[in-house]
Amino acid sequence: MRIFHRARHRPSATWRQTTDRAFTLIGDGRYEDAGALLVMAADLEPWLSDSWFNLALLHKFRRDWDQARSAGLRAVALLDREQGAPDWWNLGITATALQDWPLARRAWQAYGLRLPAGAALDSPVELDLGTTPVRLSPEGESEVVWGRRLDPARIEVLSIPLPSSGRRWGEVVLHDGAPHGERVTDGVAYPVFDEIELWAPSPVPTFVVLLQAATAADRDALERLVADAGYAAEDWTSSVRLLCRACSESRMAADDGHTHHHDPHDDGDFDHPGHLSHLSGSGGMSWLAERECGIAAPAGLVRRLLDRWVAGSPGTRAYRDLEEVC
Repeated sequence: MRIFHRARHRPSATWRQTTDRAFTLIGDGRYEDAGALLVMAADLEPWLSDSWFNLALLHKFRRDWDQARSAGLRAVALLDREQGAPDWWNLGITATALQDWPLARRAWQAYGLRLPAGAALDSPVELDLGTTPVRLSPEGESEVVWGRRLDPARIEVLSIPLPSSGRRWGEVVLHDGAPHGERVTDGVAYPVFDEIELWAPSPVPTFVVLLQAATAADRDALERLVADAGYAAEDWTSSVRLLCRACSESRMAADDGHTHHHDPHDDGDFDHPGHLSHLSGSGGMSWLAERECGIAAPAGLVRRLLDRWVAGSPGTRAYRDLEEVC
């Protein structure tokens, strides 16, 4: 755990020892004990911005956003530089969690970001920051999916997450500021951000269905059909990889499931594809007609879309075992 030393004076040895011990406890998940030590450190050095920044971090880890805001405001009040301090970024995340938009705008601007002019101070921060991967449920059965960055702390999920993540297509998650790994696609590296918590739920359920798609073009036709209806379908048979934690948190090549290789980092079962393996295309491998597909769409619409897809080429398309899973 990194501790930022940006003080006007050198903190005492007792402060450093107390703070180091607190972050060791945080690493062990002992937040209550760590909190007592960080309060002690703040009593020792109340004019040190790091004292309050560290407390704000602890409260963020605990999702105690009101306390995180209070400590964060004290930290930025003691800063000895105007822009770029992580205290402001941390406060921006906290303000976004609380939907305190005036404070979020102040924090991002103080950090050094340029926000669009003309927006009301109490309106949500809306930026076009492109797409990036986000790691859902990082402390559980984590899953890296792609999403659209709405602002520096929020991502709208564009992939269809597996049900084990407990997340849905279209949900907005709050994410941390420090990247944790990378995904590389078309030669461009994208940072992977860790989810902090669900910020806005999605009303759109997730279904899983087994397709019989004679060709990749048949599979692609379903994905286009669902997208044209305003929702999403994803061929999990080809798009999902099982990775060990070390691989997931490293610099990995991304794959949209339409390329022609078997990923050597995939820890799934090559002979039994689906959401337990990553097997895509036909470069040296035969196309598998049976595909496990995730569909994000309202319950009343899913079967109609599938029936329409089958009707487009009944000799090469079929489906079975449609089930709502999240």
